[in-house]
Amino acid sequence: MRRLACTVALCAAVLPPATARAQPAATKTLVLLNANLIDGTGAAARRNVSVIVEGGRIARIVDGRAPIPTGADTIDVAGRWVLPGLIDVHTHIATLPSMRRALESGVTTVRSASVPAYQDVGARELVRRGVLPGPDMLAAGVFVTPYLGETAMADPRLAPFAREVMSPDALRAVVNINADRGVDVIKTRATERAGLADQDPRKQVYDEAQLRVIVEAAAARNLKVLVHAHGDEGAYAAVKAGAHSIEHGTYLSDSTLALMKQRGTYFVPTYATVVDLTSPGGDYDEPPLRVRGLHMLPRLGESVRKAHALGVPVVAGGDTQYGPQSVTRIPHEVAFFVDLGFSPMDAIRSATAVAARCLGIDQRTGTLVPGKEADLIVVERNPLEDVRALQDVLVVVADGRVALNRVPFGLGR
Repeated sequence: MRRLACTVALCAAVLPPATARAQPAATKTLVLLNANLIDGTGAAARRNVSVIVEGGRIARIVDGRAPIPTGADTIDVAGRWVLPGLIDVHTHIATLPSMRRALESGVTTVRSASVPAYQDVGARELVRRGVLPGPDMLAAGVFVTPYLGETAMADPRLAPFAREVMSPDALRAVVNINADRGVDVIKTRATERAGLADQDPRKQVYDEAQLRVIVEAAAARNLKVLVHAHGDEGAYAAVKAGAHSIEHGTYLSDSTLALMKQRGTYFVPTYATVVDLTSPGGDYDEPPLRVRGLHMLPRLGESVRKAHALGVPVVAGGDTQYGPQSVTRIPHEVAFFVDLGFSPMDAIRSATAVAARCLGIDQRTGTLVPGKEADLIVVERNPLEDVRALQDVLVVVADGRVALNRVPFGLGR
């Protein structure tokens, strides 16, 4: 495991940041036959179609009786359901096995929400250069947080800020070091963490002025900012300062939600992670956190319901490392959204089309329409009737390459 992590870190150090996606396109034509299709646009499902993939992109979607290209690779999905690949907009993936776990759960694109040492930048390059099948990675680098601690070892220029990142100059410096390392987005915090028993997730740590410094420094490097904020005061300050998205948002007030709606701020509640707090095992397994989670979960559910009713764009994020003990996946988040009042279609779009729009990549992925990247999954049953069908992914195609194919195991009699 250490060797694999070092490989990613080395790649981050030696490969120059890519300004555009450079992954070699899949050269062989691929056709998914006899498919039922949910394309992620919100349109009604289409039955008995063939999805034709050429050069790593959706070439066309045709009636299942139409002829297919000669010599194409084919997967007969036999009436199963094809959807866009899922997008996880809040991850902490830092190893190659974790990337594989994410991909096999149906996630074809992720946005990092910080890692210790730029492993996300390295992972992004491995995927773009065709070394790994995916998922595609948008990197955040290291957390812009009041106390970097050991994270300061990620780059020698961070050493002066190991003990404190509070002044405008320090905040700008950490943003710019991240940008120099080739990140795609900046991650900061407005409140303390829920996953540390000695912190209060409602406590504000950066005020509006400090958050505005971060947002403006990021904007000068053409980067947006996602802000960790459980407490309402911190979240409101972040939205006022120009945050692109609020992550967690447990205690959001009506006024903060109204401001988010007005400004088009995205809401990434990571609800499944708070469910994890309340349960044994998983990424969090401490009695004090379980007690905290039981209080937080209904409050977060209330924030999600209100946001959705108001029209604030709600996006699926897992807030997990996809480690060997993790029990949180994006299909769980989607199912919880349905429990909270979303229609199955809206919940699915929170992890596909809406997520792609949040990340600014909706022109290339998030929906299955001709011309877009062939990021798609196959599931056994209709998720519009039972959204938990997403939890058993049979096929994953990332950038036109088959990364997982379990269709033979799903054949019935």
